[in-house]
Formats: sequence, structure tokens, C-alpha cells
Amino acid sequence: MTEENLDRIHIKDLLVRCIVGVNPEERREKQDVIIGITLYADYRKAGQSDSIEDAVNYKAVKQKVLATVQPSQFFLIERLAERIAEICLEDARVQRVRVSVEKPGALRFARSVGVEIVREQSGDD
Repeated sequence: MTEENLDRIHIKDLLVRCIVGVNPEERREKQDVIIGITLYADYRKAGQSDSIEDAVNYKAVKQKVLATVQPSQFFLIERLAERIAEICLEDARVQRVRVSVEKPGALRFARSVGVEIVREQSGDD
């Protein structure tokens, strides 16, 4: 299925504090990061049944992301984004995930610096 044919759930502007960065001052204190997640799946069954068992539980996804990110100490926001994508793809119903991670104030004169990645189920199962 192409991205255009998949339904989406958006988790927008999830604000989390964690250690992230390569400079010594970035390793001392937690910093804000802003996370965006788009979960691509077929949500027709959930739409018809109105049952959480048929849906991707986005609250559970958010809780797993927070539990992983808050105590983390990644050097790169690229690795942080990759780990978030791995968490999202733990639910087999999620066929594709788009993750953005922004680090406000990381560059002088810029509001933020961010990365965006797209990952899919491997199909190896």
C-alpha cells in the first residue's frame, strides 16, 4: 500500500525532556525535544467496531515513548528518532511510521533543528 492509501494517527508536538547532544553542556542537563509521530495503518476495522482492541492505542504508544525518551542519553537526535520509530513499529498493525524530533535552540539564530525519518515494518516475520 502506498502512503496515500493508508490511514494516519498524528501525535503532534509531544514535549519531552532528556539528555541529548554531543557537547559537554548538553550532557549535564535535560533539554526539551519536540516529537511528532504519524502512525500509518488501516483503521477501518476500528472505525467500524468502535473498539480499542481493533485500534492502534496511541496513548500506549505515547507512554512507551515517554518511558524510553525521558531517561535516555542519546548523543544524536537521529538515534533518538530511530528508537522512537522502533517503539511505534512494535505494534504489527502500524505499517509505517514517520517520526520527527526537534531540538529547540540547538543552533544560534534558528528556532530549532530537527530530523524526520520514515520507517516501515520489515516484513521478515
